[in-house]
Amino acid sequence: MSETPSTSYSVNQPNSSESEQSLSTRPFNVTEPVVAKRIRFYKSGDPQFNGIKMVINNRSYKTFDALLDSLSKRVPLPFGVRNISTPKGRHSITNLEDLEDGKSYICSHQRKMKPINLEQASKKPLPWQISRPVSARRRAVQLARNDEDGFGHRKNKITTPKKMLVFKNGDVRLRCTIVLGKKNTQTFEAFLDYMSELMQYPVAKLYTTDGRKVPNLQDLILCSGAVVAAGREPFKPSNYDSLGYSRPAKLLGIANRVYPKANTKSESENTRKWKVSVLTSDMPSAGTSSKVYITLYGDHGSSGPIFLDGEEGKLFQRGNEDIFTVNTGNIGHLYKIRIEHSNTGSSPAWCCEEVQLLNLFSEEQFSFPAHRWLARDQADGEISVELPVLRQGQPILPVTLYEVHVTTGELWNAGTEADVYISVYGERGDTGSRQLLRSQKSKKFLKGQTDIFTVEAVHLGRLYKIVIGHNGLGSGNGWFLDKVVIKDPITDLDYTFLCHRWLDQGQDDGNIARELTGTDASTFPGRQELELKRKETLAAEKWKFQKGNTLQFYNRLSHGFIRLHPDRGVDALGDKKDKYGLFDVNVKRRNICIFSSHQMPQLALALVNGRVIGKSKDKTSCELCVHLQPNGCTILESARIPGHTVTFNLQGKVADETTGYAGLSKEFVVHVKGVFHHGAIILLNTSFCQALSMRPDGSCSGAGQQQQESYWKVHKIVSGVCMFESVRNPRMYLKIKDDQCNGTSTGDEYCHFKIEKNLETGSVSLESVPNKGLYVGLLPDGQTKPLIKTGEKNIFFYPQIIKFGWEKPMGTSAAPNRKKKDFKEFQFQPAKSQKPISQSFASFPPSKEMRNPQGGKCPLPPDDEWKVLMLTGNAGTEANVILWIYGDKGVAGPITLGKDNRKQLFLPRQENEFQVKIKHIGNIYKIRLELSGLLNEQSEWNLQKVTLQHIKSKKTLNFPANTRLSRNRDGRDFVCELPVVEAGKPIYPIVLYHVYVYTGDLEQADTDSAVFLCIYGEKGDSGLRLLHKSGSPETFQKGTVKVFEVETVCLGELQKVLLRCEANAKSQYWYCDKVIVREAETNSEYVFNCGRWLPFMSQGVIHSEIELYPQEEDWKITVVTGDFETAGTTATVFIYAYGENKASGPIILGSGKHQLFNPKSEDTFKINFRDLGQLYKIRIGHDNTGNDPSWYLEEVRLKRVVPFSDEEICLPVECWLAEDKGEGDTWREVAIRNPRKELLPLLLYEIHVYTGTKLGAETDANVYINLIGTRGDAGKRKLHRSKNNDVKFRHGQMDIFCIKAVSLGDLEKVLISHDGAGPGNGWFLDKIVIKHKEGKEAQEVVFPCNRWLDENQDDGKTERELTANKDDNSKKAFLKG
Repeated sequence: MSETPSTSYSVNQPNSSESEQSLSTRPFNVTEPVVAKRIRFYKSGDPQFNGIKMVINNRSYKTFDALLDSLSKRVPLPFGVRNISTPKGRHSITNLEDLEDGKSYICSHQRKMKPINLEQASKKPLPWQISRPVSARRRAVQLARNDEDGFGHRKNKITTPKKMLVFKNGDVRLRCTIVLGKKNTQTFEAFLDYMSELMQYPVAKLYTTDGRKVPNLQDLILCSGAVVAAGREPFKPSNYDSLGYSRPAKLLGIANRVYPKANTKSESENTRKWKVSVLTSDMPSAGTSSKVYITLYGDHGSSGPIFLDGEEGKLFQRGNEDIFTVNTGNIGHLYKIRIEHSNTGSSPAWCCEEVQLLNLFSEEQFSFPAHRWLARDQADGEISVELPVLRQGQPILPVTLYEVHVTTGELWNAGTEADVYISVYGERGDTGSRQLLRSQKSKKFLKGQTDIFTVEAVHLGRLYKIVIGHNGLGSGNGWFLDKVVIKDPITDLDYTFLCHRWLDQGQDDGNIARELTGTDASTFPGRQELELKRKETLAAEKWKFQKGNTLQFYNRLSHGFIRLHPDRGVDALGDKKDKYGLFDVNVKRRNICIFSSHQMPQLALALVNGRVIGKSKDKTSCELCVHLQPNGCTILESARIPGHTVTFNLQGKVADETTGYAGLSKEFVVHVKGVFHHGAIILLNTSFCQALSMRPDGSCSGAGQQQQESYWKVHKIVSGVCMFESVRNPRMYLKIKDDQCNGTSTGDEYCHFKIEKNLETGSVSLESVPNKGLYVGLLPDGQTKPLIKTGEKNIFFYPQIIKFGWEKPMGTSAAPNRKKKDFKEFQFQPAKSQKPISQSFASFPPSKEMRNPQGGKCPLPPDDEWKVLMLTGNAGTEANVILWIYGDKGVAGPITLGKDNRKQLFLPRQENEFQVKIKHIGNIYKIRLELSGLLNEQSEWNLQKVTLQHIKSKKTLNFPANTRLSRNRDGRDFVCELPVVEAGKPIYPIVLYHVYVYTGDLEQADTDSAVFLCIYGEKGDSGLRLLHKSGSPETFQKGTVKVFEVETVCLGELQKVLLRCEANAKSQYWYCDKVIVREAETNSEYVFNCGRWLPFMSQGVIHSEIELYPQEEDWKITVVTGDFETAGTTATVFIYAYGENKASGPIILGSGKHQLFNPKSEDTFKINFRDLGQLYKIRIGHDNTGNDPSWYLEEVRLKRVVPFSDEEICLPVECWLAEDKGEGDTWREVAIRNPRKELLPLLLYEIHVYTGTKLGAETDANVYINLIGTRGDAGKRKLHRSKNNDVKFRHGQMDIFCIKAVSLGDLEKVLISHDGAGPGNGWFLDKIVIKHKEGKEAQEVVFPCNRWLDENQDDGKTERELTANKDDNSKKAFLKG
């Protein structure tokens, strides 16, 4: 049947953005004639399908398959167009040449054709001329394409007139009202011409009132009442909406809308009924016996699961199409569906082919191809699938594979065998309830284990909560859930949902499902976890710090106990029986204690000038704050001077300023003395909230509650051997016998246990005396069982005293040495950043030449009582006055000067008298006064004079003032310092310091939080000063410098500054580049480099302040990154410098995440290489973090700044520092030329690593090595790329690695370690052989090991130091001669 060509024919050009062009309006401009065939294609067996008209030529379709692909997108068939035949189905068409011009053909997805009446089909009206779509199965993408005119715009026939207001772009006064109807909406271009005539203005574009472009008629019809007409110029925002004519327009986006039905209501009305067509695959066994549910999601909400009900046994059978009508209410614009089944019946597996929806109200039609199995035993095991709406063949929202990390808690019996379900909620709906079925671990939800699952869903946007629970089935159905972390691969965000509670009908509140609110990385979920652990530690450990307890403090670094010697010296080298290592607790207030020596009660631990010594226990320096850490350790901090802590070095000696940070230890494991005395009542805790308990039948569990059911009475047999009797079940003793551990014994030899103390953890292990080597152990479900020691924590118990007993064992006449006491409650507060140091600074003594005000050296007697006289001028104050008094041996303060009735103080022309006690601060040389409280705009105080008079000796110190303290006056401050005035002259002048504060140029570096500064010098400190202008905190803007003035008594040579930023939210954090302090009179300048964010996290605690030290012997380092696009790095870059005297530690230059080390950039840093001596090499590298850590380093330039030198050292590098590029190393060493000596060569060290032949010797962990020689070390390097093996560190294998380093001289030892990552993380290392050549001499050094590096083998260490096994003893002296 021939057809007359018309302008409605289209030329279909695949993969072209202009695939359809009207032949009449836009003729082809060709140079050669193209033979074109005009063809009409119909659908097999569907007389309602009116056909597709196409023009076929060798330019539009190169092959027959290309034509089939194009037709598959336009003719709605379940599996696309696979066959074309003549109208009666007798002849198949297999190539383009068989098609005849003007003929009609039938398309089918299978070989068998269903003929149709072409005459009847050709008379059907076009789709846009009828009130509803013609096929219930037509995909939304196909309808969208058929819906386009020759210009690629959608045709829309508006049948209900619609009133609309049109504004001129940028001029709200020029507007007109139009009615959208059939005549003016034939095409979008015609409508623009119509508007141009009406507005007398060339209209080329339309916008919604909020600035979104209206690209076609479809979106114009959907606009809600007003548009803006523009020419070629961009949109000009104006007050269009304030006129009340319009609401924000909604453009076509998440809903695939097609031809609106005639006389339809507005979109805001309820859209209730849908026609649902579900196609089941014709694959074998594709049908299901399960109940099938569907859920529809729109921008107004979801329908909830809808059961697709029908005749049982006939639904969802193989090859069937099942049609349903469902009611959803108004869900708004549809954007996704979820189809799922109940997994019930004899054959629950189901292969869903496609789902089609028809909105019976608006005639919108959607197609959702599925093509997948929903079955527990097929594919991914899922029985639900989410499908997004398609637009032009593409999903409007991506389908995301969320990675769900579920961490079961560390408590005993925390695991579960129940079925666990989760539902994830985000901005765009939810996932529905999904069973967490397939973990990457062989067994799910075990104690302390993190299981990883995947949940496939249409992208939910930002996640905000989950609901997680279990069905309570199985033998162990209770569950302690620690947390859930969900990783979104689209946004690369991690969402953390903290739980840390039981989901157990017999625990907590009995709920087995919980709703958890989420946090992403920007809200510090790790900080919340640390705070949770800190609270648990507080609950578990605070009993130790009750008044009357005797403690021992164990130092993990020195492996010794703190001891206080009679000469008042303190170290951390004592053993557990050292009598000088016992300390009695005296609680002062909250978490502040005094720890007095048990042997010498008059002495106590004290912190003086940052060092721990012994002092008389009534001194304030003996008051120590106890900070419990999440790891169970304790930090002791000075209550008087926050920031000063009890600290020791590696050798157990008191740390000083020369001790590097890596060599410091300030955490201690606290042991209570007398826990296992005879008759004591104790708990044997197994976790922070569980204890070993005995049931009435004699069975024991480590998952008991810390209550009376878990109390044990200690019966001491001999020293170190005890029996444990259940308090609740008298005459039932804990025992190990016949491979059983229970409480069925009545007190025989099988109940004797040796107490083995674990000093590193503060725990004990109970070893059976008759069965040596067997310990009371716990299985993961908490049940007791005899176990051998393997290094795991399943034999650890943490004793807690309920009632003290007697020191001597049974059979002796022992009197109780302690009774149960009414302990003074020991209150802890969460560890926060330190208190404002203005209240308790360490002070530095003035110079030795400072005179006593009365002349000569007259040390003040101890326990001094002083009278303070303050004379007010003509302006008084109702504020509190805070006083600090500085002497050459310390500082007293803060002292609040006040009485009951504050209004009677500091009245105009009145002198107020106070009496204060000042202890041991030496010769007084200055005071500081500060106003606090009741400060307002009128707060101002005219202070004339301050006098201090010693009550006993009548010596008087004068401090003339004649100053005003005010917040609101320019040039005034609410803090003032006054020096002692002698013979009319101050002993120290008052100095004005100009403080320059540099805010970094990083993104979000600025802050409006309060920033404080304290300046320290050899003559004391300035106190903590608010950096302000007119009493209000200053705003520190990105990349700016703010200047402030600090007036104080001369501080002498400046030693450091303390900087504090009180930011409450991460968005208020501040990046300080540096602080410069200049003294106006002497013109001296001190530079304090900062280069970091404040606040910052360290050891799990957020610190709001940092100490900065002045730069001495500064070097300027310039780092040049390569000049091509991929040369930059996102990693954090470090540098080490090596000199004749010593090497620097790792110095952080910065992170590529903070706009450093970009391609074609030079980054300059000031670095302190103090006391290193003549430099001979540097090592520079990075930590391989971030999205793109690879870095091409061009060169490093060094220049000495102090003392200044014109010479610049250029060190070319010109190589990649990357694991995946170049030599595979992230570090590079470069030698520095010494004018007096020969340049050290860069050598290639070949490292042969021999893995042992023992069973399980291989490892999958990351292995690191550091070579150490007579000329320093090569730094910690990752053994990344084996030269001779694809897989490293296999059983009995030798791997070869190469490391480049500046000559190390004679190799003496290596440090070898691994990180324990991977499934096989233990490693048995046989030996390491290192070969290198320096000059003409080749050397080979052997480092024997023959030991495990395994947490569960040998001594449990994963790092070993290996010493060289050399035949010759000759070693070259480095840098001599």
